[in-house]
Amino acid sequence: MRHLMSPLDFTVEELDRLMDLATDIENNREKYAHVCDGKVLATCFYEPSTRTRLSFESAMIHLGGQVLGFASADSSSAAKGESVSDTIRVISCFADICAMRHPKEGAPMVAASKSSIPVINAGDGGHQHPTQTLTDLMTIRSLKGNLNDMTIGLCGDLKFGRTVHSLINALKRYSGINFVFISPEELRIPDYIRSDILDHNHIPYKEVIKLEDVMPELDILYMTRVQRERFFNEEDYVRLKDFYILTKEKMNLAKENMMVLHPLPRVNEISVEVDDDPRAVYFKQVQYGMYIRMALIMTLLGLDGKEA
Repeated sequence: MRHLMSPLDFTVEELDRLMDLATDIENNREKYAHVCDGKVLATCFYEPSTRTRLSFESAMIHLGGQVLGFASADSSSAAKGESVSDTIRVISCFADICAMRHPKEGAPMVAASKSSIPVINAGDGGHQHPTQTLTDLMTIRSLKGNLNDMTIGLCGDLKFGRTVHSLINALKRYSGINFVFISPEELRIPDYIRSDILDHNHIPYKEVIKLEDVMPELDILYMTRVQRERFFNEEDYVRLKDFYILTKEKMNLAKENMMVLHPLPRVNEISVEVDDDPRAVYFKQVQYGMYIRMALIMTLLGLDGKEA
């Protein structure tokens, strides 16, 4: 039995196979419509979510499986004080696989250690969000053709943004990757990422404050929102929430083939006028997210699709 806690749980070769399977699913939806007949996915979300939870549920339904679960801690026995360990033991009696989101870092890992079914980390605090990273990799590879030799700008909340942390961790294994970190001083990437991942692996990067200064050199711009739920006081959030807003004027500074990604939800950081730009691919990104989660569910359940 295998779990997914981090993007590094899969080798580069395994990631390639996973993305190949997701691409085949994208091109042959009917072929996979009954692969998970009789299987049940539990979505245990202790934190609010729209895209991730519905993406997992949609993925399982499109594979022919069924879904059960809860959408907030208040609607589960966690509200009565039940531990994650006990919850996953109970869930294991009802489902074949579980996707878990939790505000505490490491909670899905605790669940995996007690579970008798595969557990997928669907986001744990400000730590990791591996299936969003799989979505990001799938989007870039599908639209750019590969995952090597590019300059990637990460903009916004780089301190608390688990999607950013996971993506940096995953891309460190590809060649020719350069990072540009765009954030206010208060939201810079954590020191452990700078030292343990970037410096340790000799990955080139630079840190800037102004987005306009680096737009012309980017192949990918990964925008993130400033997350109110990660701040300890409202004053800091209000001061920083609109620090970056991507506009048509700023897009005019970018390469013709640059792509804009965003894990969503968007608040104010991308103007709606940018949505019509063909380089804005964040809604395509959502679609790729369903395909890669379909491939992941199949892989963790040991279903290779050959019988499909």
